[in-house]
Amino acid sequence: MEKSIKVFAPATVANVTCGFDVLGFAVNSPGDEVIIRKRNKPGILITKITGDEGKLTKNPEENTVSVSILKMLDKLDSQQGFEIELHKKMPLGSGLGSSSASTVAGVFAANELLGQPFKQQELLPFAMEGERVACGSAHADNVAPALLGGFVVVRSYTPLDVVKIPTPPKLFASIIHPHIEVRTKDARSVLRKDLSLHDAIKQWGNVAGLVSGLLLSDYSLIGRSMHDVVAEPYRSALIPGYYEVKQSALDAGALGAGISGSGPSVFALSDSEKTANKVAQAMSKAFHELDIDNDIFVSKINEKGPVIL
Repeated sequence: MEKSIKVFAPATVANVTCGFDVLGFAVNSPGDEVIIRKRNKPGILITKITGDEGKLTKNPEENTVSVSILKMLDKLDSQQGFEIELHKKMPLGSGLGSSSASTVAGVFAANELLGQPFKQQELLPFAMEGERVACGSAHADNVAPALLGGFVVVRSYTPLDVVKIPTPPKLFASIIHPHIEVRTKDARSVLRKDLSLHDAIKQWGNVAGLVSGLLLSDYSLIGRSMHDVVAEPYRSALIPGYYEVKQSALDAGALGAGISGSGPSVFALSDSEKTANKVAQAMSKAFHELDIDNDIFVSKINEKGPVIL
């Protein structure tokens, strides 16, 4: 059996406009890499972390990667020890599921080294424990697509019920990460606690339309459904020039655009790679006009989730 393994797991876009806390998808780039080696003694050691500017802890009880693996070892009643190297290949606090990518890479890698005692979908509850450490709540809208690939609907948390739905073949994502900070705590605090029936009906219609558009490969329906009345009206205030950036994406041919997760990254969906590149350049330019530096990522929807490198 293998003694060490290197795994990549993808970044994710959660919410996908109208799907607040219940919808997400994975992209090919960016993502994180984890190297895990078996130890001859129990316990987990985090030996190296790169790309985090010194922000992440090496304490195995507090790092999202090791916490998830510890939960898995507890479930197996296993004393197997591991050494972990974490290589962050994506920005922290970007709204792209940074903690989810590394957590999923770690738990997937450990499962492989242990001889795959769990099916891939069975790893989800362990990965969600990493999210609990990262943001105080065990959300699945980032870890589920990072683990399973593609678009994922979180139908229920009690009991946990996630559904992977097909991705239209020509769908591409453009993601712009502006160099500003939006804390998840702030992005949560600005949301309303109550929703009017009028707005709830709008949101339900759009979620149903978006999922239907994905299932039917109906790109026009996908675009018509990408409207959010729950989070965007409030979180947009945390991202300078957000509506100008969104409009630039639509003017360049995007099907729709929105805030990735809790921000500050902004994403758009397009029906070709050519359009997705044009959209990305337009959004980047809109941020640059506000003197905000940014990173550009253009990708097909990632259907695989974590892969062994």
